[in-house]
Amino acid sequence: MIQPFHVHVPQADLDDLADRLARTRWPNEIDGAGWDYGFPLARLRELAEHWRTRYDWRAHEAGINAIPQYTTEIDGQRIHFLHLRADDPDALPLILTHGWPGSFLEFLDVLEPLRRDFHLVVPSIPGFGFSGPTRERGWDVPRVARAWAELMRRLGYERYGAQGGDFGAGISTALGAHAPDRVVGVHVNYLPLPPDPAAGPLSAEDEARLDGVRALQAARPPYQMLQATTPQTLGYALTDSPVGQLAWIAERFAHWTDPATPVDDERLLTDVTLYWLTATAASSARLSRETPRGAIPCPVPLGVAVFARDITRAVRPLAERRFDVRHWSEFDRGGHFAGMEVPDLFARDVREFFTALPGPAATATAAATGAAA
Repeated sequence: MIQPFHVHVPQADLDDLADRLARTRWPNEIDGAGWDYGFPLARLRELAEHWRTRYDWRAHEAGINAIPQYTTEIDGQRIHFLHLRADDPDALPLILTHGWPGSFLEFLDVLEPLRRDFHLVVPSIPGFGFSGPTRERGWDVPRVARAWAELMRRLGYERYGAQGGDFGAGISTALGAHAPDRVVGVHVNYLPLPPDPAAGPLSAEDEARLDGVRALQAARPPYQMLQATTPQTLGYALTDSPVGQLAWIAERFAHWTDPATPVDDERLLTDVTLYWLTATAASSARLSRETPRGAIPCPVPLGVAVFARDITRAVRPLAERRFDVRHWSEFDRGGHFAGMEVPDLFARDVREFFTALPGPAATATAAATGAAA
């Protein structure tokens, strides 16, 4: 059953958050440390004070509630999703998947531009936000992809596209692998592939990109190691301390965004607040532990958008060894959170990839038959 969903956080939860922020127990910091030891104290104090005194969750909650939202249960797990229909009933359905430490909020700025051409489905990954927490083992990337296939089936969509970045990229390619007869194509904005000698000699630019991938594989970042090994231990700290949750997520945004296209503090704080209010620090981190590393082979057409300041930049010859690459774009700005940083470039590239695919784009039977949601 698909049911309408409306966000309303109890005022007691917001009051508790404000009280905890006011009673933060701050560590000391070495003079002039900058980023050498982690997130700088002055910047975190600034963000925490903004959160406590100026940030208005109710205003953002109202904005979220202006978007059609629903929940359904799939494989024993509640799934929250946005669902916006295009004016054209024959438009291609498109499922957009976020990553960590993002959320469905990553796509707010691209909903209206993309809605002109697509029926949009934007789910929250199990364990994240309003789709959390998970309560059993096994919610890895392939299982999420299977849940997405079931979600699109329930909505009545026979053929559809998929898009994602970060974990969303892996989920989208896994969806293409699971349902190649239904997924017309997959667009990703993150594709960190390992070295492949069979790809042949690479250009100096591609070798430099591959060095970045090698470095990431050789020394997994501390946050990733903790989430992939002891997410429960980490969860105690992040679920009990709002400033701890803030630092954990804000550090990723600081390192992974293009300084020329930063995510504003209000949007950052809304993402952090979503994790805090839903107590999903531990359950979202479990996705790192549950999911094996490595790309899942995907037979459907692939489009790749490479943004200049992402964690790593995709190497085309490696991608072409594993995927049916039909579209490749390089952008000189933007980082890991492209939908938030450069929504104009992101939306344009998604549209160009899917509209260029040959043959009939899709049959949006839900729009034609009036299926639920």
